[in-house]
Amino acid sequence: MSTTEEILANTAVNEDDDDPPLLSSRALEALREFLSEQSSARDEEKEEEVKLVSEDWRLSQFWYDRETAETICEEIRVLWESTGSSVACVACPTLYAYLKRNAPNISVQLLEYDKRFEQYGSNFTFYDYNQPEDLPLALKHAFQIVVVDPPYLSKECLEKVAQTISFLAQPQKSYLLLLTGEVQRERAAELLDLHPCGFRPQHSNKLGNEFRLFTNYDPAERLGGWE
Repeated sequence: MSTTEEILANTAVNEDDDDPPLLSSRALEALREFLSEQSSARDEEKEEEVKLVSEDWRLSQFWYDRETAETICEEIRVLWESTGSSVACVACPTLYAYLKRNAPNISVQLLEYDKRFEQYGSNFTFYDYNQPEDLPLALKHAFQIVVVDPPYLSKECLEKVAQTISFLAQPQKSYLLLLTGEVQRERAAELLDLHPCGFRPQHSNKLGNEFRLFTNYDPAERLGGWE
């Protein structure tokens, strides 16, 4: 029996068995309170999810699920506390949206091909991985934290994205996070000296390819550490 039914069963007033049951004032008040709590719980659940435009599979777009986005956001927050650096999000609009909600004090730049994200104004920079360094000079070596999710799992794509990372990252000390398929493990190590973490990113729409998170630093106990 549901909570609503219990309220009705326990507090209904039957003056005549042939008449429909009537609720006492106490029962009505209890029912209103219960429904209000249920509505609030649903609203809070909705607020946990960050709404994005719909995925465009023609652009190889697959949004992270909430746990993945929030886990990586927390990692970025930890890195930001030690660097104070702006963050570059390359082809990962889910992460950008969660960062703006969960850590609004962090400066974030989204580099993305999909011009629907121009809604983010000056925080949006058009990015085509086929032109890896065709970017504003103001972004050159401007970031100590760079997060990248290449749109494709090809060698060519990762090689060009690696050029973009070199353009964006500060050469002295930068934290790199790469989200891509397990099939890119050797290339990620060869091109960028990245290592897989124990944490396994997931997407709202489950993908057939095993997805991984690679970094150029050991996150210790965070993100499951290096494997």
